[in-house]
Amino acid sequence: MMEQQRILLAAETLVKEKLERDSSGHDWWHIYRVVQTTKRIAAQEGADSFVCELAALLHDVVDEKLNADPAAAQRELEAWLAASGTPAAQVEHVLEIISTMSFKGGARPKMRTLEGQVVQDADRLDAIGAVGISRVFAYSGWKGRPIHDPSVIAREQMTEAEYRGGNDTAINHFYEKLLKLKELMNTAYARQLAEERHRFMELYLQEFYAEWEGER
Repeated sequence: MMEQQRILLAAETLVKEKLERDSSGHDWWHIYRVVQTTKRIAAQEGADSFVCELAALLHDVVDEKLNADPAAAQRELEAWLAASGTPAAQVEHVLEIISTMSFKGGARPKMRTLEGQVVQDADRLDAIGAVGISRVFAYSGWKGRPIHDPSVIAREQMTEAEYRGGNDTAINHFYEKLLKLKELMNTAYARQLAEERHRFMELYLQEFYAEWEGER
């Protein structure tokens, strides 16, 4: 247990260095929240808490949105894990989780392991509710996209390239991703947590449209 704690603290230091100045909504505090939620879900679902927590800590380190050279970031992460003292089987498991958990337009197969499902659920929970609303506007500002344009229609089906780029607004992102996440939760406990956050977003959108039209 002491060894696992040492590895987790070292991972925390690494992630803080890499992400503390991020302004896209993928900063250290996003990682912190995902780790806290991961612990809660892992305890409820009986998952391996060490694998879950390590994957949650490292899940954005190689993200293509945040790295000019994702392949180099991947090699760096693999080297760090190899030198960290983490057993090889757990290193493989963590790398598998990180490489397969991203939304990317929603067309991804289900996570293979319970640990992967737990970390993906925690990450998706941070994209909805009050925090999710804050993050979508932070990310939109970072990307230079408008808050809302009624003439831009939300897209139903998208390739990964279309999801990453194209004509988009912050409000459309609710329909293209955030409002879909409740139904995509893997675990029973995460589905329960997602209900309240989903309802909050629906209420927010009602208020947003009323204010947009000057009705309130």
